[in-house]
Amino acid sequence: MKRLAIYCGSATPADPRYVALAREVGRTLAERNIGVVYGGGRLGLMGAVASAALDAGGEVIGVIPEALEGHEVANRDCTQLIVVPGMHERKRAFTDLADGFITLPGGVGTMDELWEAVSWAQLGYHAKPVGLLNAFGFYDLLLAFNRQMAEVGFIRPAHRGIILDAETVETLLEKMAAFTPITTVLKIRTEDL
Repeated sequence: MKRLAIYCGSATPADPRYVALAREVGRTLAERNIGVVYGGGRLGLMGAVASAALDAGGEVIGVIPEALEGHEVANRDCTQLIVVPGMHERKRAFTDLADGFITLPGGVGTMDELWEAVSWAQLGYHAKPVGLLNAFGFYDLLLAFNRQMAEVGFIRPAHRGIILDAETVETLLEKMAAFTPITTVLKIRTEDL
């Protein structure tokens, strides 16, 4: 894996563990020569991931929509900052530029990015690992919900393993490195999006 898309919150929670986690992820990826592709912001966990990766000498590619770029939230320190028209183009750029996805704790936007990566894997838009960093049990309920969807029959048996989860970044990277692409519903090219 040469680059990973990192999905995480643009907020800074009161609990300092979350910022420390984001910094650990950025630093770990840089130390392993894995580039970061992320939302292009300088705030919250996004900014923490980027600054830690840059401080450790890593490559950081930010992808930010035009509407956010103009509001002084863009991280101009990135190795490369790509400005796109909107959120759809941003997520497509993440998929095109990265060899996989890691979701850190975050809010609604983070969930949108995670579920789209999962959905696109099911449909065959990509065959890349989708990692979920479940630090501090943050995603316990989401993982339980994902199991419930599978048990009820809304997720096909072949797709139950799309989300790779772990409590530490090191374990998650190991799982992602061992990832075998799943059988998709269809095989669609990202150019068809």
